[in-house]
Amino acid sequence: MRIAAFFGLIIAVAVSTPASHAGAAEHEPIDFNRDVRPILIQYCTSCHGGVKQAGDVSFVYADRVLPPDGWIVEPGEPDESILIQRITTDDADMRMPPADEHPEPLPAEDVETLRRWISEGAKWGDLWSMAPLKLDAPAVPGDSPSAVAESSWAKKKLDLFVETKRTQQGLSPSPPAPPNQWLRRVSLDLTGLPPTPAQIGAFESACKSAANEAARDQIYAAEVDRLLASPQYGQRWASMWMDLARYADSMGFEKDPHRDMWPYRDWLIRSFNRDMPYDEFTIKQLAGDLLPDPTADDLIATAFHRNTQTNTEGGTDDEEFRVAAIIDRVNTTWTVWQATTFGCVQCHSHPYDPLEHDEYYRCMALFDSSLDADLPDDYPTFKVPTNPDDIEHAFTVQREYESARQRRNDFGRQRCGDTPWTPATPTNATSSGGKLKINDDHVQTASGTFPVGVEYTIDLAGPTSPDENAESAIDGDTITGIRLEIFPDPGNAPGQGSLLTHLRVAVVDNQGDQEKSTDIAIADVFVDALTQSTDPRDSLQGNSGGVGEHPKLNDRRWACFIFKEPVKLADHQNLRLRMKQSQSTTGNLATPIRDFRWSVTDDPALTELLANPQLSEFTSALDQAKKQADEISGASLPIVRSRPSQAARVTRTFIRGNWMERDDAVTPGIPAVFTQSAPLIDDAKAPNQQAAAVVENRLDFANWLVSKGNPLAARVWANRIWAQLFGRGLVETEEDFGSSGLAPSDPMLLDHLADLARNEHRWHLKPLLRDIVLSSTYRQTHDASDQNMAVDPRNRYFARGPRTRLSAEMIRDQALAASQLLSDESGGPSVMPPQPDGVWQAVYSGAQWKTSEGDQRYRRALYTYWRRTSPYPSFLTFDSPTRDLCSARRLDTNTPLQALVTLNDPVYQECSAALAKNAIDQSGESVEVAIDSMFRSVTSQTPNDLERSALLSLYTDLRSPPTSSSDDGADNNDDIDLPTLSIVANTILNLDKALTK
Repeated sequence: MRIAAFFGLIIAVAVSTPASHAGAAEHEPIDFNRDVRPILIQYCTSCHGGVKQAGDVSFVYADRVLPPDGWIVEPGEPDESILIQRITTDDADMRMPPADEHPEPLPAEDVETLRRWISEGAKWGDLWSMAPLKLDAPAVPGDSPSAVAESSWAKKKLDLFVETKRTQQGLSPSPPAPPNQWLRRVSLDLTGLPPTPAQIGAFESACKSAANEAARDQIYAAEVDRLLASPQYGQRWASMWMDLARYADSMGFEKDPHRDMWPYRDWLIRSFNRDMPYDEFTIKQLAGDLLPDPTADDLIATAFHRNTQTNTEGGTDDEEFRVAAIIDRVNTTWTVWQATTFGCVQCHSHPYDPLEHDEYYRCMALFDSSLDADLPDDYPTFKVPTNPDDIEHAFTVQREYESARQRRNDFGRQRCGDTPWTPATPTNATSSGGKLKINDDHVQTASGTFPVGVEYTIDLAGPTSPDENAESAIDGDTITGIRLEIFPDPGNAPGQGSLLTHLRVAVVDNQGDQEKSTDIAIADVFVDALTQSTDPRDSLQGNSGGVGEHPKLNDRRWACFIFKEPVKLADHQNLRLRMKQSQSTTGNLATPIRDFRWSVTDDPALTELLANPQLSEFTSALDQAKKQADEISGASLPIVRSRPSQAARVTRTFIRGNWMERDDAVTPGIPAVFTQSAPLIDDAKAPNQQAAAVVENRLDFANWLVSKGNPLAARVWANRIWAQLFGRGLVETEEDFGSSGLAPSDPMLLDHLADLARNEHRWHLKPLLRDIVLSSTYRQTHDASDQNMAVDPRNRYFARGPRTRLSAEMIRDQALAASQLLSDESGGPSVMPPQPDGVWQAVYSGAQWKTSEGDQRYRRALYTYWRRTSPYPSFLTFDSPTRDLCSARRLDTNTPLQALVTLNDPVYQECSAALAKNAIDQSGESVEVAIDSMFRSVTSQTPNDLERSALLSLYTDLRSPPTSSSDDGADNNDDIDLPTLSIVANTILNLDKALTK
């Protein structure tokens, strides 16, 4: 049957490998990843991969191909292997891949590659990206510690790798870039801003006066150190990370209301400027709340995963979008740190990589028990003052408030948990809407349609009752407290959550013709776990909040209500409970308690608890802490916090990825493929990085990500930095280091950079950047020779320096900087620079785009307000993502719309006018000098004769003849027409030299 199943259809998939594969040279052994895997992916894995495994054969997993469990390959015996027999048979009905899909047989060179692989023992290999860093092989023949010094070209060890690869392609290096060209490139790369003409002049003069090359290298190094120490450095690299973090100032989806997220952006800027090590940077963002004694910055950092969207539309299911947010956190984490297309595994095992379906949900379990629940209040939040000097005080106050809440509730919860309870069967249960049913197990079940604010009335029988069949609620005649248990539907968990928002208790005397009711004072209430933002005591006053679980009920919850004085029920007296439920969904639908049970106790320990001095101390501390917390003003930053362990969610696999069809429960963990060749954590550097045998929570996971046991994170980080500087990563598919992504153009260079980042520089970014930008590779001119362009048009082998288009943010910031309009203010809430009228419309809230005034309109681009449903239009035109989801790289486009933006956008119009005005003020009465000044301010170079002539001609052609009514002396430079020169300035801002680095 397995052989018959192996006849299944194979459909070729579009991957990064060519139609035929060159194979290994005859003298070198076959490498599975380089030579064999691409063939199997292209021709086999659509039917024999991770999703479909016809005949129990999967070319994703070694044990499903090779003995003893596999059955189609016999190592060392290609002619005995079914794989070879099937791809070489002349029988069209038996041949693989199937003739109806592939009329031509497998190319002969691919067949020979597979034969050789089997003959050499059919050695399987881990995917290159998951293998340990390869650092033992020499970079070049004769590599030694002095290799760089001995090289006539290399300045850094990375240059040796580049030189080797480039030489193999028959390419020669380009000459060093002129000082002004390199300074422009490195300034934009490190700070996102161009150098000023004064900085260019000083640098060029210093380079000319350098006595020798060593002195010149020192001048270059000093310039890099200056840029790395600039406050603009942190802004430039925070902007890069904001794409990964899907940063936005709004919640997303249709309503897309405002969200206070700017404190996270400020934290990013501070972190990059302080050169926070990448491992610490990682741990704080993924698990800052789980660190021992977390700081304010630790909590702010967790907002990384609160950039997920929240759906505040009416009628939506909060659980559906809570799950969507968790899924986004899982996918984003694996994209950012592992460049793994883990989202594929949500619905099925990965088609090409060894990642099983259930492993997705093991990782999801790490994130699933956070307190947030897709509610409009974005709870939990951390209130961050606008003044950075006030943040620590605000943190101390809010931490004390949360601690006081927890201490007080834990004190009462323990005693309520130790109390013996007797389930009570009501004698009567009615509702102001819907129906209540009393079950045999003392549980009351609500059914039907309920209004918001529905109230249940429950009567519990006393020692005797007019109803002879009524069961007494208690054994004696005294009640000291009552307990409410709320149950989820066992067949539909998690179900709709609900809150008891107001409980009133009375003793009802049934003797005589009329009922007599006496209210009972409830002194206190404690719950099994604090999962809501409100105080359980609110349920005693009918304030916002209450006890229970909202918006979804995952497991049994309970609340204990303690009477101020023990209640003694006489004959013919009942206890009457009135349960008000005013909570509603975002669509204003009622959320009634569906299945619940009341229990009673006569335990005097509850009454004694009320008189306990320690409880009084806890209560006073909580009330005082709340008062201080309420006085704090600032941004309510959403943060990540975990649910209490007793209220942790149980994560289950989703059948075919459908959140409504849940299967087996899973425990937290990571895919086995990442732990097979290395321990989880073997190099704990920081005190909080403890070695762990298993990954049980987000902190364990974050520690593992940046440990030596996970080489992939170092490779991804190094590749991302290289891509930021060279416009393209060594692995071009920055988001995919798997089988379906592109292989690295220079694997050894990539591993060298990863080793530099992780080991030599201990995850510090600034020294890594320093190494790269001071290398001979980076310092080459970007001007390409004809041979260079013919052999390597995309500069994959780095025989010339990088020349790429500026990012959307850099294009705007450059215009502001060149025109001297750019504000140097850092931090704080987002601003709204000019944009076309009517672009930004908030249908529901009526919010308007309020154009910022003064210097605020000229702040750097990363401070621009980012609304997900309507991002800043000029940024989108220059290929910014919407940030609905994580974006690992931007793909540059070239459209006429971009020129329309830089020619007509109000920002560029203002910059052009200011640039022209500055040039006039500096140049006297010479148009030519003014043009040279503008050109140098924007492009960092002096125009050549052709460029100068063209710009002068443009000015002459456009200039209107002076009018006789001009005011004499109104301008010291009447001979230069400002409006005309502004058009010339706008033209310069649109040149290729201006839009590239």
